[in-house]
Amino acid sequence: MIADSISDLLTLQQVCDLLQCHPNTLRQWDKRGLLQALRLGARRDRRYKKEDVLLFLEKNSLAGGIDENPMHRKCAPRFIDLFAGVGGIRLGFERNGGKCVFTSEWDEACKDVYEANFGHRPAGDITKLKTEDIPEHDILVGGFPCQTFSIIGRRKGFSDTRGTLFFDIERILRDKRPYAFMLENVRSLVNHDGGRTFAVITDCLRSLGYFVHWKVLNGLDFGVPQKRDRTIIVGFRQNHPFEFPTHAETPTKTLSEILEPDEKVDKKYNLSEKVLNKIHSRVKKSMEGPTIWHENKSGNIGVHKFSCALRANGSYNYLTVNGTRRLTPREMYRLQGFPDSFKIPAVDTQARKQAGNSVVVPKIQAVAKAMMEAMKKSPMPVTNHLV
Repeated sequence: MIADSISDLLTLQQVCDLLQCHPNTLRQWDKRGLLQALRLGARRDRRYKKEDVLLFLEKNSLAGGIDENPMHRKCAPRFIDLFAGVGGIRLGFERNGGKCVFTSEWDEACKDVYEANFGHRPAGDITKLKTEDIPEHDILVGGFPCQTFSIIGRRKGFSDTRGTLFFDIERILRDKRPYAFMLENVRSLVNHDGGRTFAVITDCLRSLGYFVHWKVLNGLDFGVPQKRDRTIIVGFRQNHPFEFPTHAETPTKTLSEILEPDEKVDKKYNLSEKVLNKIHSRVKKSMEGPTIWHENKSGNIGVHKFSCALRANGSYNYLTVNGTRRLTPREMYRLQGFPDSFKIPAVDTQARKQAGNSVVVPKIQAVAKAMMEAMKKSPMPVTNHLV
């Protein structure tokens, strides 16, 4: 028989609001014996003793809090940069006062570029790194690869899907418990495998105790003339009033500001006569330059005042300047919003791949700013997150 009266017991929602945490965080604490609940009635509803909750709150307030908001400290928010590539996401977060404390990237050529620009070499393959070797951090960021989830993986649960690199993000979030995260991926992630892949990912993130937000953002809205849609997923341990940015604070650059004058470009970037004849025979209409000619998968040529999305793989000729030459590596990096001070030590073939695999830096910068601003605001009630 339970001695406590109903008035001395708190509901799951009441405790979430008091501790400013996600319901799934409470469930995890219950399983770990940190803050245990009573189970009442036929539905086995969770109820918490007031004295247990107040003692837990006092204990963790004195200790700095289990889920301490990094914006309440005087030092810079610490972040780790996973699947880092050449460091585009890092640039966006550093421009908002973040301090990178760990980087992981498996590609050696990308490591060379990263080291040339940031002064240290990233750690290797994240799947081979132990969680305890990763330093404490406030924010996890990364542009993880999208891989197909197996039917067995979906049936058994996400932690059994060993073949996906997202598993390593889940592992680090679960073990290190950073206050927030930001993940970047291709637009098609949302609809991959009929939407099941994205559902598994977001359900997993919520099960770890994060309030999750996502949106598809286009590079054209964030200062660069590149039509590049990407899925951005953001999460916080507390229910902050977060809104995705809609545009950059500065006007979008034109191709004239991105492209070098043809007479200053090495002739090795000029198209061969064979390629010239092919694409000019397929273009239906042109316009006054500067323009980017884009060849789609069907072989049709479109002429635009912006660039279609850069690719890491595929033909080097799918994007051409005025239908006469290829983009230089520096121009490709500019289309991603990298500053001209960014060093490109790689050979052209590697540089093109690296630029195509990277992110629109001003877009990441805008998202990072929105995250920092959201964390400065008081969390909202968690009524709509009782899942």
